[in-house]
Amino acid sequence: MDLAEGDFMDFIELDDVEKVFDVRRKTGRLRRGKHQVRAVDGISFRVARGEMVGYIGPNGAGKSTTIKMLTGILTPSGGRLRVAGIDPSRERTRLAKRIGVVFGQRTTLWWDLPLKDSYRLVHRMYRIPDKRFRENLDRCVELLDLAELLEVPVRQLSLGQRMRGDIAAALLHDPEVLYLDEPTIGLDVISKAKVRDFLRDLNTERATTVLLTTHDLTDIEQLCKRVMVIDHGRLMYDGALAGLHEVGESERTLVVDLECELPPIVLDSARTVKVEGPRQWLAFPASQSAAPLVAALADAYPLVDLSVREPDIEAVIAKMYAERPGM
Repeated sequence: MDLAEGDFMDFIELDDVEKVFDVRRKTGRLRRGKHQVRAVDGISFRVARGEMVGYIGPNGAGKSTTIKMLTGILTPSGGRLRVAGIDPSRERTRLAKRIGVVFGQRTTLWWDLPLKDSYRLVHRMYRIPDKRFRENLDRCVELLDLAELLEVPVRQLSLGQRMRGDIAAALLHDPEVLYLDEPTIGLDVISKAKVRDFLRDLNTERATTVLLTTHDLTDIEQLCKRVMVIDHGRLMYDGALAGLHEVGESERTLVVDLECELPPIVLDSARTVKVEGPRQWLAFPASQSAAPLVAALADAYPLVDLSVREPDIEAVIAKMYAERPGM
C-alpha cells in the first residue's frame, strides 16, 4: 500500500455530498413533467481507518444511495467524496481492489454455480495470490460455517446461507473497507450470532473499516460504538447509540410470561403498558440495560419466559423530528 494513499486518519470523507435524480411524472393525461428527487442532501461525515460505524434510517432515507456513491456505482451531484484518498466515481476499478460490498437483497455470487466456483471466479477477478486466497477462504469457511455449502449451487441456498456466502466472497481479496447493507437479513438467531462474531473479529484483527446499514438495532448495539442516522437524505444524528436513544427518548419493551394471571407488574425502573392474561408488556428506556430489570422481576414474580423487543428506528426518528421541527 502506498503511504500517500493509505495512511489517512479519515479513511472515508464526505463533504456536503448531494445526489439528485431527475424523475418524470404524469402531470396530465398526455403530459409528463420533470421532477427532482434529492436522495442525499448535503451530507458530511468522516470515518476513521479501522472504525465500525452503523448507518441507519428508514426505507428511502438515502442509505443505499450513499453506499452506491462510496463504491463508485453512482456519481455525486455535488460535494466532495473520497475513500482512501480516491474519488470512487473517477477511479472505480482502482478502488474496487480495496473495498468489499454486501447488499442484503442482491447477491454477487453466480446463481447457477456451486458456491466454491463463485469463489474461484473471485480469485481470478481480483488476481488474489494463491496462498492468500486459500488462507482467506479457509478462514471464512470455518468461521461462517460454509463447509457443507461449497458444492451447492447458489440458487439452492436459503437467504441466510447465501448471505454468509456473500460475506465470504466480499472478503477474499482482503478489502480495507467493507460496506454491509442488511448483512443479517433472513438469518436465524444462531447464524446472526456467528456473523456478528465474525465481523467483530475481522474488525479487531485486521482493522477493517466497516460501514453497516441495518434495521436490526441489535446488530448496531453489538458491533458499533458509533451510529449515524439519515432521513430524507440528511444526516440527523452522529454519535453513540445511547445518545441516539436519549435524543429520541426511545424505549425497549420487555415481554413477560408469568405462571398465572396477575395484576399489572409494578417496578420503579419500568412501566406496564399492556396486560393480556399471564403475559405483560413493560416499557423501559432503551439507553438502560435490561439486566437489572430482569433481576428485579425474577426476585418478585413467578416468571415462565421473557424477551426483549428493540425500539423501532422509524419511531425513534419520528420522535427526533418532533423534537426538532426546524430540520
